[in-house]
Amino acid sequence: MRKFIVLADTWYLFLKYTKITMRMPMWTLFTLIQPLLWLLIFTQLFKNVVDTSNFGNESYIDFFVPGVLVMTALFGSSWSGVSLLREITAGSVDKMLVSPVSRVAIVLSRVLHSAAQVVIQVLVILLIAWLAGAQLNLDPLSLLLTMISVFLLGVALAALSNGFAIILQREEPLVMIGNLMTLPLMFLSTAMVPKQFMPGWIETISIINPITYAVESVRAVLVGTPDLGAYSFGAVIMLIFAAVSLAWAVSAFNGLRD
Repeated sequence: MRKFIVLADTWYLFLKYTKITMRMPMWTLFTLIQPLLWLLIFTQLFKNVVDTSNFGNESYIDFFVPGVLVMTALFGSSWSGVSLLREITAGSVDKMLVSPVSRVAIVLSRVLHSAAQVVIQVLVILLIAWLAGAQLNLDPLSLLLTMISVFLLGVALAALSNGFAIILQREEPLVMIGNLMTLPLMFLSTAMVPKQFMPGWIETISIINPITYAVESVRAVLVGTPDLGAYSFGAVIMLIFAAVSLAWAVSAFNGLRD
């Protein structure tokens, strides 16, 4: 019975946040600007470098698109905690805490809403990449597996952002942590270059960077011959990352006002 209540509360709040987002479509479009700029600029910047190096058979745009999709998840989810923090400041969360609404549902609905937004944004990026000439596997299975990976990453990052929002209770340090969750994680992963092109110390960091596994899982099904083994390994890492992050965020929220 309790599980049913949690699911019902989660669905109700998820729809509530979705309706709010639909009233502000420009914000969703705004979060696409930076990934689109990276897609259009970096693919041209590195095009000649790839052509003159032992990079592989695919073009740089084919290689880079999975990184841009993961970047979209980073930018779309890592700021999820800011809106929670503003609701805490406005007193909206206090009202929910004294209501029968499940605390798990309050966190879960926000996280799932952010991850669902990421999936929609990734579909837009994929369409633009295809129009720009990327040769990708866009069959239904490859698309589904890609959406699963970015959804799990979105859940993990949104959960971390919400957890930090609850603990920090201030927007400035939360924004600082959000910045640390985006560009450094991207540069220290295989989003932009393969491991063999990295200095040794960056390659070592990339091995323990969860973003690497998100990128590699997407790349395994979108680029070249699909490799379900490589995809499964990365997807399992993402599932563990999402589960641990979500459990931590729920634990942090359960301590709120206790």
